[in-house]
Order: sequence, then structure tokens, then C-alpha cells
Amino acid sequence: MSDVIEQSVTANSLDWHYARVNPANESDKPPVVCLHGIPAQSYTWNAILPDLADAGFSAIAPDWIGYGRSSKPEKRQFAYTPDAYVSELGNFLDSLDIQTCSLVVQGFLASAGIQFAFKNRDRVHRLAICNTPISTAAKLPWRIKQLGLPLAGDMATQDPLLMDRTLEKGSGFVVSDEDLDIYRRPFLKSSSAGRSLLYSIRNLQLKSAMAEIESGWKDWDKPTLLVWGTQDSWLPVTEARSLCEKLSECELVELPEAAHFPQEHFSKEIAQHLIRFLRRR
Repeated sequence: MSDVIEQSVTANSLDWHYARVNPANESDKPPVVCLHGIPAQSYTWNAILPDLADAGFSAIAPDWIGYGRSSKPEKRQFAYTPDAYVSELGNFLDSLDIQTCSLVVQGFLASAGIQFAFKNRDRVHRLAICNTPISTAAKLPWRIKQLGLPLAGDMATQDPLLMDRTLEKGSGFVVSDEDLDIYRRPFLKSSSAGRSLLYSIRNLQLKSAMAEIESGWKDWDKPTLLVWGTQDSWLPVTEARSLCEKLSECELVELPEAAHFPQEHFSKEIAQHLIRFLRRR
């Protein structure tokens, strides 16, 4: 089993923390970049990264700006909009000299990865999507929406227990204390973690972002994999089924027991599907 290495890099004056795995033998396969959603961090991919490395892929999972151990700038320094995330993701990949990659995205905010793919088609080899908003039918669930409310959101995002409530509500399973300890840690260290979460939710611009994504699918022809927890009440599998019917190179895998954060409890199954998809000619 490959070791997960924790690293950091500065890109455009912003510090990115990321987890990395390297295959035992040098590979010519494009690296795999895994992007997390709200309110998680790169740790959500830690059980999957070693499997990717053992299959011969180098893989990285960054903490988005404002999350985990990455920079948590104030709004005047970083807009926390989808466009800002798309731009800084490009800077992050440039800093690691990653010109082409396969993207894996999961969750609200990770949809910025899909927008990046549409705007940088020459840089994305393949796209894998797990329970991520993909159309104008997507709505921000109340569990996340309330974290961005005036006054109430300011208080709620300073409570480390929001991680327990959101991850367990979304996944439908109990998250281990060991994992929750890592997810809570940024909120225990500084109030900036809560403010960054608040900023990103308030600037998610879901309506316009989804309109852009829905339009982008019309001429998307890269290999695409949808892995969907069908118990997700926030993003129903019907949207994944509808999209897969429209795309020329698309495969849908349904996980009947999983919900919104499938990688938290079904990492082995997801890793197997990802590896098969990434290897496919």
C-alpha cells in the first residue's frame, strides 16, 4: 500500500496543502487530481489515493483555498467565487507542472472542477464525477444553505461540530471519531476556517455556475464516469442518468447504499471503478 505524503506549495501568493501518492514505478499516465466539496477537505480522498498509486497512477488531492490546511484569505484577497476557484486551480496545477490530468470531483464547490475542465479542455484527459451538482436542477441543500445565512451562518460556521452534522447527514452513516478529529481540526485552530466556509457558501453562485455547466455538456466529448450514491437526497441520481444519456462517452455506476459523500464509506468500490475507468482505452 502506497503512503500518502502531505505537501504544500505556494501559487499566486496562496498556500495550497495537498496529499500526494506516487506509483512504485514511473508512469506515463496523466496524474489524477481529486477535488473535495463542502465542507470537507483533501482528507476525504485519503482512502482512495493509495489504491490509485498501487494501480500505477500518481494522484493528488488538494485542500481548496479556504479549507483544510490551505490559505484562508479574507474576501478582499480572494473572491471565493467559482471563477476565482477555477483560476486558482489552474495556478495550483501550474505550480506542480501538471499540464494534463484526469479530474475526480465530489460535492458542492467541486463543480468548479467541472467548470475548469470546460474552460481548459486541453488540460483534462478524463473526468470522473461523484455526487456533484451537474445541472440547473441542483439546489443547495438546507443543511449547507443555513451555514451561509446572515448572523446564524456566522455563528454556525464557527462550531466545529458542524462537520459531524453535515458529513453524517449527507452520507447517512456515522463518521468515525478518528476522521472527525481531522475534519474539525481547522475550526479548532482558527476562526478563519469558519469565515472561509461562510464566504465560499455565500459566493457559490450555484444558479449561474450550473447554467454554465449545463451549457458546457453540449460539446463535451472527453471520457466521463459518473459514480453516484443513489441515496443522495441532495443530488438525485436521476440527474446523473439524464446527463449520461446525453454524453457520447459516458458511463454511470450507481451505488445503491451510498448517499452524498460516497467516498467516505465506499472508498474501495469507488477506487475500483476509477481505476477501471482510468485504464480503459
